[in-house]
Amino acid sequence: MALSRKYAALGAVLAGTLMFTACSGGGSGTTELKDASADFGFQEKGFPIVSKQLDLTFSGTKAALAPDYNTMTVVQEWEKATNVHIKWENLPETVFQEKKNLLLASGDLPDAFFNTGLTDAEIATYSASGTLIPLEGLIEKNAPNLAKLLSDRPDIKAAITSSDGHIYSLPSIEELGLVQFPNELAINTSWLKKLNIPMPKTIDEFHDALLAFKTQDASGTGKTIPLSFMPGSWCGDIVDLIAALGGVPDNMDHRIVQDDKVIFTPTQDGYKKAIQTLHEWYQEGLIDPESFSQDDKAYLAKGKAAAENLGSFVWWEVPEMVGADRANNYALVPVLEGVDGKRIASQSNNQEIARGAFAITRTNKYPAATMRWADNLYDPTQSAQANWGPIGETLQKGDSGLLTQIPAQAGTSEGERRQKVAPGGPKANTAENFTTVVAPEPRAAERQKTVNELYKPFAGNDGYPPVALSNEELQQISSIQTDITSLVKQNMAKWIVSGGIDQEWDGYVSQLKNVGVEKMIEVYQQAYDRYKKNS
Repeated sequence: MALSRKYAALGAVLAGTLMFTACSGGGSGTTELKDASADFGFQEKGFPIVSKQLDLTFSGTKAALAPDYNTMTVVQEWEKATNVHIKWENLPETVFQEKKNLLLASGDLPDAFFNTGLTDAEIATYSASGTLIPLEGLIEKNAPNLAKLLSDRPDIKAAITSSDGHIYSLPSIEELGLVQFPNELAINTSWLKKLNIPMPKTIDEFHDALLAFKTQDASGTGKTIPLSFMPGSWCGDIVDLIAALGGVPDNMDHRIVQDDKVIFTPTQDGYKKAIQTLHEWYQEGLIDPESFSQDDKAYLAKGKAAAENLGSFVWWEVPEMVGADRANNYALVPVLEGVDGKRIASQSNNQEIARGAFAITRTNKYPAATMRWADNLYDPTQSAQANWGPIGETLQKGDSGLLTQIPAQAGTSEGERRQKVAPGGPKANTAENFTTVVAPEPRAAERQKTVNELYKPFAGNDGYPPVALSNEELQQISSIQTDITSLVKQNMAKWIVSGGIDQEWDGYVSQLKNVGVEKMIEVYQQAYDRYKKNS
């Protein structure tokens, strides 16, 4: 049910200074903040936002190939419309990660964080200290685009609302339905044809195809790799094979939701059964021994080796793995019928509603004007440009009335161009907007079709939603989760390569309990229940 939202007018432009009270995240007191937006001729509606130029400083992350934001066409258009000039101190993510703690501790804060680069734990910590201010009052008074979105979409509001009831950061949304099923299993169809094997439909048929690749040396090089993957990778994991072999869907976090219950998969009997079978596959020579040690670079190189040695793999898309020239030799394997006769697609916890796109600090003297500036980016057309770049350069009005992609110049990928022209930040490209405002990129539209036809009908679980854990909850599970992740990863690799899961299983489960796995799931469950209640 949509939550009701009252729009409150700010009133006429104030002659003096607007005062408001911001509750500290800890709830122990209040911090009185001055809003001097009126000093610059603040206007509650329309453009410009201020009649006199207002200078603000933003900090945060930016894409590796992004230039100074003020050289971007879309940013220049925002400044012209709003009369707000931004001094950008955004840095590539790896650089910002090194500097943000010093920045936050120094007290020499920017007016706002844009593409904040702040983790959920950091947002919880710095909201509790008062470094980041609560935004819900500003949203109600100064952000009609975002206020309407949160009213229409209580799930988005729940995703950005902290456990104390406040909103400290704004969302970035891209609802294409792509990231929930990132692990696409592909197989070499030229080898299938060569060996007169039909496309596998069951897990047993898939095994037999890999075995034929191995025993008959389908590559003809003596170095055939039947199956390679990257466990723990966000898009190169064998979660659907685990589901087919054990009946338990899985994902990178090993945390799934079924019937509103949070489940940790590596303690389930089906997971044990799947790992046992994968050990048998390994003994048969079907699994690449480097699967448990290779990084992205080494993994992707296997598909593009001079000799075509790779029989099957898991990745986000086929051309990226094997190259455009070889892509037609591979096809996606349909979700396989498993040992229990069911077809199960594992759903990830990758989120389309991300927190941390924008946050305002306690040193900002102009929060009303700053919030109005951010709200402009939640206009659907502005959201499209923040995500893909400006109309006229990267977007154009298509015959359908939707904004469509202008093809990138030869030698430049769409992804590379996007980094150079689109600043990101707070934005909402919702599922509805992809039918009324901007068309998905051609690659995205193709993947949407694949997901909707091949994977969604067989989803065996729900992903864990974008729940904002409290600072206390994060502290409770931080070290537990680190230890558990390491324990599960090490044992999975060991058991597939060397076996022993049957003899070691009970001790392993006991060890997980001693580390705190039950407490971790309890925390995730209570946070999930809170999210569902608020949604």
